[in-house]
Amino acid sequence: MVPHASSSKTQDKQSLHYIVRSGLAGGLAGCVAKTVVAPLDRVKILFQASNPDFHKYAGTWSGAFFAARQIYRENGILGLFQGHSATLLRIFPYAAIKFMAYDQIEHILMPTHEQETNLRRFTAGALSGMTSVLFTYPLEIVRVRMAFHTRSMDNGTFAGKPTFLRAASEIYHEAPKPPPQPTSSSSLSTLSPSTLSPPRTSSSSPLRASSAVIEAIPHTLSQTAPNIFTRFPILKFYRGFTVTLTGMVPYAGTSFLTWGFLRSRFLPSTSDHKSVPIIDLTAGAVSGALSQTVSYPFEVIRRRMQVGGLTHPDRWMHWSETVSTIWRSGGWKGFYVGLSIGYLKIVPMTAVSFTVWQWGKGFLGV
Repeated sequence: MVPHASSSKTQDKQSLHYIVRSGLAGGLAGCVAKTVVAPLDRVKILFQASNPDFHKYAGTWSGAFFAARQIYRENGILGLFQGHSATLLRIFPYAAIKFMAYDQIEHILMPTHEQETNLRRFTAGALSGMTSVLFTYPLEIVRVRMAFHTRSMDNGTFAGKPTFLRAASEIYHEAPKPPPQPTSSSSLSTLSPSTLSPPRTSSSSPLRASSAVIEAIPHTLSQTAPNIFTRFPILKFYRGFTVTLTGMVPYAGTSFLTWGFLRSRFLPSTSDHKSVPIIDLTAGAVSGALSQTVSYPFEVIRRRMQVGGLTHPDRWMHWSETVSTIWRSGGWKGFYVGLSIGYLKIVPMTAVSFTVWQWGKGFLGV
């Protein structure tokens, strides 16, 4: 009886019908979970990216409440859901791919209960999280930019509340401010012959002389040179991608490891993936808290890099630069700004996500 059931289940999990239904269950779970915590998500992004209008609220539990109250007073209930349209556009494919990939990788690494180990659970979770990021990251950039926007920024590109298309357009067309125009017809003509002439030295080396001329040219001229974003604008949608991919390893790995471990301890092996809401909610909440703790510094770094186009539109913000900036402004505590509201958001979100995923799989027959 067991071999026959195992063979049937193996064949079913490899079928397109199973994969599609598994993805639908995951996408639905992600949308429901994100909607539940959308107001907290917006406040957390404002804290992490150090929005100047909300920096005074960061660092305390009550700060999240006061920040949400300010958003509500300025923009009403819709202000708490600003950027949520982009969130749903991103989260459905993200969650669908993540949970679908986990089902497939879990089946490959752990086809039977006897082969389940914590290392394999962690590996399956990390790989599924990285796979989903690869396919949906540009949507994440647009979502973060929409959530970061506040009323004090209305004198910029946005006039009023940002929309998904306008946020995407702003990111695509963002560029450094042009340098002040010289009064003469040519910037080089303003330079005197003595400025362009190399300094007198005891050496007559042509290389040294040419270097002196290059250094004498104003730095503003170099700012007009084409950069990587000018040649490849699509790369603007991948700011912070490397740190996101790296941070996904401990986040998704720990999340699925904890969830799988707790379910294996509290559910009999004969129940397989049967949905038990109270256990799924509890296991999801614990996994969310642990995964948020171990990966939070990566999340703070990537938020800063994702909004880097507003402060450094002409170049990448590298890891070292971002980490140094965070350290100078807040020390080690700077890497945990917004963690309290992160718990308020991630614990219910992960609990709801795993629970709806399991319910959806049961409802769809997977």
